[in-house]
Amino acid sequence: MRLDKFLKVSRIIKRRTIAKEVADKGRIQINGMPAKSSSDVKVGDELTIAFGNKTLVVKIDKIVETTKKDESKEMFSIVSETYREEPTN
Repeated sequence: MRLDKFLKVSRIIKRRTIAKEVADKGRIQINGMPAKSSSDVKVGDELTIAFGNKTLVVKIDKIVETTKKDESKEMFSIVSETYREEPTN
C-alpha cells in the first residue's frame, strides 16, 4: 500500500493530500530511510513521522484498504512519541 494512503486509512494523518505533502517534504522515514508519498509500506515497517515539534514512531501491524474509525488503531502500534521543546531566550 502507498504511504500516503496508509497514513490516511490508519488515521495517523486525516487527509491524504496532507499526508502526501508531509512525505514529499522529507518528514517521514520508513525503517530509517527517507520516504516519498508513493513509497510502499508493508506489515512490520517502522515509520518515523515529524510534525512540527512532535516526532511519532509507529510500527505497522496490519494493512487493510478501508477501515472504520475504531478499527484504524489496530493498523499500527506507537513505538515512541517525543516532543521537542522550543528554545527560550
